[in-house]
Amino acid sequence: MPVSASVIAPFRNLTSPQRHVFLAAFLGWTLDSLDFFLLVFCVSAIAREFRTQPSTVLGAVFLTQAFRPVGALLFGMLADRYGRRPILMANIVGFSVIELACAFAPSLNVLLILRALFGIAMGGEWGVGAALAFETLPKDGRGTFSGVLQEGYAFGSILASAAFGLLFAGFHWHGLTVPAFGWRGLFILGSTPALLAFYVQARVPESPVWLAAAKKRSARTAAHAAPTWSRELLHFLPTFLFLVLLMTAFMSFSHGTQDVYPTFLAVQIKLSPQTIGLIGVLYGLGSIAGGIFFGTLSETWGRKRAIVTAALLAIPVIPLYAYGHSAVTLGAGAVLMQFMVQGAWGVVPAYLTELSPAPVRATAPGLAYQLGGLITSWNGKGQALAAERWGSYRAVLAITVVVVALALAALASVGREARGREMSDA
Repeated sequence: MPVSASVIAPFRNLTSPQRHVFLAAFLGWTLDSLDFFLLVFCVSAIAREFRTQPSTVLGAVFLTQAFRPVGALLFGMLADRYGRRPILMANIVGFSVIELACAFAPSLNVLLILRALFGIAMGGEWGVGAALAFETLPKDGRGTFSGVLQEGYAFGSILASAAFGLLFAGFHWHGLTVPAFGWRGLFILGSTPALLAFYVQARVPESPVWLAAAKKRSARTAAHAAPTWSRELLHFLPTFLFLVLLMTAFMSFSHGTQDVYPTFLAVQIKLSPQTIGLIGVLYGLGSIAGGIFFGTLSETWGRKRAIVTAALLAIPVIPLYAYGHSAVTLGAGAVLMQFMVQGAWGVVPAYLTELSPAPVRATAPGLAYQLGGLITSWNGKGQALAAERWGSYRAVLAITVVVVALALAALASVGREARGREMSDA
């Protein structure tokens, strides 16, 4: 069966409620990503306004990643206790309001504090959304659903790239004048995801797995009720620790190839905002294609083999990605790099949820995911500091790809395969 047919077929078999659940989870992650990447594209502009170095502003990325595990634990535990749907709505509203507040930050210190709070809200969305999706969708085609769902992150980066390229400096076209938004205007635009909560309220049902578990909990008497969450997490601990290591490598792979790349293009290559935005859109499209391709491939190859293959294929792309000498070659390298990086990432939602027991499924995968982000939260700032010291971003980017790709491939190869697991299994 052609890859395109393999991608479309699982979606044709979804019921209307299942489609709404998938769309809500996808858009939640997309808009979360949009708000994250708007700051990444505006690093140079923020640094100029507050008269500091880009590495100092990238401390905001560090704080966002550092506080994401707090959100994963907080919102995950709430979702395991009170349901996936209401907590997802609260999460979306939370990160949207904080994004709006960032637009009015009077100083860099205030902005850094707000981005730490944004990290808490951002950290909760992935685990809650993934649990809701995979507990509702059928297991057939789960790899494809995983690949598309994870690429909401890439789609968010595309929206951020397009917004930066078109609106940051404004433009004139056939008599139409669009004024410059600047970084503050872009952050106001980034607050609109709050509207998604109304869609979730109106159209998205609760997870059937969570509802069934809630009925069982209510049937127990208080005297005999067991501390399910803590017991399940303790039993799950060895696998959980492995997932934290795996997600550390994954986070280094994505953030290490993305977070300072727009700064590299602006500061060292001196490309215009429009060109940087266009490259961002193109590598975002490459990300989506890679996630869907390898996610679908994992249905036949298995999760582990798909991850290892995508990770190792990133290494030959380094000459174009880091050492290209024109916007065209660098753009081509960025597209190919993100095809591989997000190809590996496309397997993650299915793999983590398959390895996690039902009572902690909204907490454990998201917490492992975000703890990996915490461990690598220094990445963007560290890369920028190294580049400023060495006078070049090229070697920093190249070394990062080699190290993290090999580490990710090694870790994935020793993991446990769980393709096709029933979500209702404890």
